[in-house]
Amino acid sequence: MKLYYAKGACSVGIHVILAEIGKPYDVQVVSFADQEQYGEAYKAINPKSKVPTLVRDDKSILTEFQAIAMYLALTAPDKKLVPTDPDGLARCLEVMDYVVATIHMQGFARLFRPGNFGPDDALHEQVKTRGRDIAEKGFALMDKKLAGKDYVLGAFSIADAALFYVEYWAVRVMKLPLPANCQRHFETMLARPAVKAALTAEGLA
Repeated sequence: MKLYYAKGACSVGIHVILAEIGKPYDVQVVSFADQEQYGEAYKAINPKSKVPTLVRDDKSILTEFQAIAMYLALTAPDKKLVPTDPDGLARCLEVMDYVVATIHMQGFARLFRPGNFGPDDALHEQVKTRGRDIAEKGFALMDKKLAGKDYVLGAFSIADAALFYVEYWAVRVMKLPLPANCQRHFETMLARPAVKAALTAEGLA
């Protein structure tokens, strides 16, 4: 398998999952600074111009965080990265979808690229403020889910890899304080060997 990722992007969560599984895989960085995601070479692999992208062993291509995370978990059942009961599986998807679709796409997207939400430069600070509010509300909800637990579902799962990447953005990129349980979760994740390996590989350690 081969993971296409951008340094410090949401793809770091998939990088963590691959490291947790421990099977051989290759990586290829896509430079957002050089806008390689819009180049013809990368668009031939993923016309969405996004990361993560996973090229599987049969050369078929899989995109979107939740899809890739679930595929990896289900093809490595011995690692127990996703619950097997219907309620647990639904809860796992519930967390991942909220993290990606709301905390990331509605919250941090406004903080990172306010111009995508309004062409008027004078409104960008308002856009960023709204993004911060969305992210903080999201972390507050995740904080409640983490009460009395090391991991969001109780045991480590792919949902934790999703939550980790937005926690990483909050702490290391945007310098936003996390609520106590989310901060503890972030530190617990940082201590995992797979997380250390993924961050080191991306030059983020």
